[in-house]
Amino acid sequence: MIVAAEHVAMPGGVLSPGWIKVAGGVIEAIGTAEPPGPAPGAGRPGIRGHWALPGFIDMHVHGGGGASFTEGDEQGASRAAAFHRRHGTTRIIASLVTAPVGVLERRASLLADLADDHVIDGIHLEGPFLSAARCGAQDSRYLLPPDIDVFERLLAAARGWLRMITIAPELPGATGLIRAATSAGVIAAAGHTDASAEVTSAAVDAGITHATHLFNGMRPLGHREPGPAGALLDRQVSCEVIADGAHLHDATIRLVARAAGPGNLVLVTDAMTAAGMADGSYQLGELAVTVSGGVARLDGAPGQPEEPGAIAGSTATMDAVVRRAISSVGLGAAEVAQAAATTPARRLGLGEVTGALRPGLAADIVILDKALRVTAVLARGQLAHS
Repeated sequence: MIVAAEHVAMPGGVLSPGWIKVAGGVIEAIGTAEPPGPAPGAGRPGIRGHWALPGFIDMHVHGGGGASFTEGDEQGASRAAAFHRRHGTTRIIASLVTAPVGVLERRASLLADLADDHVIDGIHLEGPFLSAARCGAQDSRYLLPPDIDVFERLLAAARGWLRMITIAPELPGATGLIRAATSAGVIAAAGHTDASAEVTSAAVDAGITHATHLFNGMRPLGHREPGPAGALLDRQVSCEVIADGAHLHDATIRLVARAAGPGNLVLVTDAMTAAGMADGSYQLGELAVTVSGGVARLDGAPGQPEEPGAIAGSTATMDAVVRRAISSVGLGAAEVAQAAATTPARRLGLGEVTGALRPGLAADIVILDKALRVTAVLARGQLAHS
């Protein structure tokens, strides 16, 4: 199969025009100008579009398309993955929210089954070791102090598929948990935290290498007390941003892109069940959420008195955040491709498998039109959406 596009986002630059030859599920060759031999649609199977980008990798997503990773059955979780794949997400890290430990064990086991079947590519535990002061849309009834025994239970339930855990580094016992996670090959991320800059920097020394939705669910940045966001940017760890127009101002994303440095910006959705759905009432874990104008907010409810009205995930898809990052934030296509695919792949240890348009890597490719809307998706060389 040949994929031809007016612009092909390569590592370090853009081919205009360019083509990609796909064989056996991998990228066999890439070239500039017109593809050799008959063009796609002229006697050769293939796809033609305006933009070709590497398949998106969402490191932080709770659900979408009316289905969820945080509740429901295996079929529902599969539907959520399929929904996001149609929007260009060829690799998915399914995120769980704070819940009773037994519930998290069962969800991790269910998601591990889906990872075994290549429906998702790993699990992210967003909780339960988070700050009550910055819990946002996390259920404060089930927050726990860092506990290595609990972590080991959840790690075992995930059967090798636990890729990341979010931790508030100021909590007693957090340093030991950070070290336990990194020793197990799990990304330790700082998030939902009220830590000072000094405590956060010490956590980076202990093994924190990633920031969960930078600025959201964190003590605000101040010019005398930069807090966790300032320390994480200063230490240049990889930083998630939700470019949906609700979580962060576009100027903030531009500042993060410059401050974090090349290769450390990560675009995520933090999407929940309502992504792609109409406004209305939804669930995030056990918590009730109302979506209005496309923005999901927590209902006031017992057990979550701290932040009724807090933003509760997003209704975004990766193609939408990519589109906004280019057209509204003003980042270049190659930089956005890196933030949506290459850097997540590297952070997840998948850089030699996927994450870029490069010969030898999996043929995970997203085709966009001039308006940056998805027209086709290849996942592992197979047409996942057209």
